[in-house]
Amino acid sequence: MSSHSFHHHGAGMYEGATVWHPWEWILSFFLAGLILLYWTAAAVSNRRHRIWPAHRYVCWIAGLTCIGLSLAGPLARLAPANFPVHMLGHLLLGMLGPLLIAFSAPMTLLLRSINVLFARKISRLLKSKLVHCISHPLVAALLNIGGLWILYNTGLFTAMHSSLILHIAVHFHVFAAGYLFTVSLICVDVVPYRRSFRLRAFILIIAMAGHGILSKYLYAHPPDGVPSEQAKLGGMLMYYGGDAVDLVLVLWLCMQWYRSSRPRPASFHPIPD
Repeated sequence: MSSHSFHHHGAGMYEGATVWHPWEWILSFFLAGLILLYWTAAAVSNRRHRIWPAHRYVCWIAGLTCIGLSLAGPLARLAPANFPVHMLGHLLLGMLGPLLIAFSAPMTLLLRSINVLFARKISRLLKSKLVHCISHPLVAALLNIGGLWILYNTGLFTAMHSSLILHIAVHFHVFAAGYLFTVSLICVDVVPYRRSFRLRAFILIIAMAGHGILSKYLYAHPPDGVPSEQAKLGGMLMYYGGDAVDLVLVLWLCMQWYRSSRPRPASFHPIPD
């Protein structure tokens, strides 16, 4: 497929230079509602427990902002016809946004702000076999990195720019897989199953390698319809931007590992007279 065809399909999603698509308005109201809901849950939690940390509010708002920027507004309009901009949106939606939302600990806040009956139901859901399977770091890595390989090496990348439903489905998968992968590695929120540090570290290294290889592959083999120069810029952005987010994952995982393995100070026992 020629680059002209790529631009033609991309323009179809956001026709009208500065007029917002109804989907963008819906998304904006939805994200604003999530911010209000989080704030309300924190207010309820503050009456029952310790004050909810301020940095978690910041992470929640920043994470949702990353999602909003990647799916609505100027960045979203440029993305279908500009591969580097598309890749920036991918980093915001699939890596930085999920990381920030994970640090906001939404599941912990939810369980603190609802009654015991609902909390027990959610706990049972989190301990189900399905959650046990998809929350495994290996499965999460396959969904995350494997999904990107399929997106950029099949006709899916071109098709999603001409179908709103497919566009939404692909972007939902990018976020969900990225969030699932993040929370399976760094335990900053309620997690029903906590795997060993060695396993998580090993899978993180493999996933980083897979992400890096894909970015280099896109640099040399552009997706259908993407001009070579755009593919090179997009591949470089994917490589270095992904490394920046992965570095945070590495540092946080190492810090948790160190805290869990360092010897605890012995209790002081005064010598009897």
